[in-house]
Amino acid sequence: MHVPLKFTNHRIEEYALRVTYRPEENTGTIIYNLSLIESRDLEFTLSIMKEAHRTGITISDRILVAGPGEEVGDYTVPDGRHAVCTMCSITLDALLLRRGIPQNPIGGGVVEVEARIPRRFTSMILYRDTTLDPLEVLISQEATSILDVMHHGNGNILANIRECHMEAEPLMGTVLDELSAIGFSGILDIGAPNVPLLGVPVSPQYVGVAMVGGTNAMAAVREAGRPVVTRALKGLIDIREMGYLEDY
Repeated sequence: MHVPLKFTNHRIEEYALRVTYRPEENTGTIIYNLSLIESRDLEFTLSIMKEAHRTGITISDRILVAGPGEEVGDYTVPDGRHAVCTMCSITLDALLLRRGIPQNPIGGGVVEVEARIPRRFTSMILYRDTTLDPLEVLISQEATSILDVMHHGNGNILANIRECHMEAEPLMGTVLDELSAIGFSGILDIGAPNVPLLGVPVSPQYVGVAMVGGTNAMAAVREAGRPVVTRALKGLIDIREMGYLEDY
């Protein structure tokens, strides 16, 4: 029996419909990314993650660290490794959907940053055209310079973009303000109706919303020469299983 291909936009939709996260109550499930690092690199990795969060290129300070032999979902961490789980930025799409804001995920790519201001997408992989997570692919292609952005304000970071109907723009602004107040960060830019955002066109009567990728910090660790294997959109996890960066 042949299993049909499942493109990334369909995976996003399936996960978004299963998310039950209520940020104001700190309950429910979120979508997470899982990165595997060498155990000896754990302290270094956490320092990079903290710096990335201070710089504003992560979406949340929530984190789960699992050691050798521990289980995360259906995955068992191998000997000599640690798993670092972070919130996936697609969780935002689920939160918008739960508030009655339909949206269309467009794709993930690389955004050029100058003087800490996002300028344009220089690379883009559309969710509807791939079965792989775009940011996972771009990390493997060494397309980023996140450490340069962190230290100097110039370089390339990972980001994604979705579009929401312009009639929902006031409600979307309210939701994003509420999320920002409780620590959900990483919104790069919000466009105007019918106008491309960071060089990416949107559908008629839609506005674009660009957000930093949830794997930026781990891509920075990889740039520093430490071995990292990242699996974006790994699955769903209860938010109460995750701690905070400041706890480490």
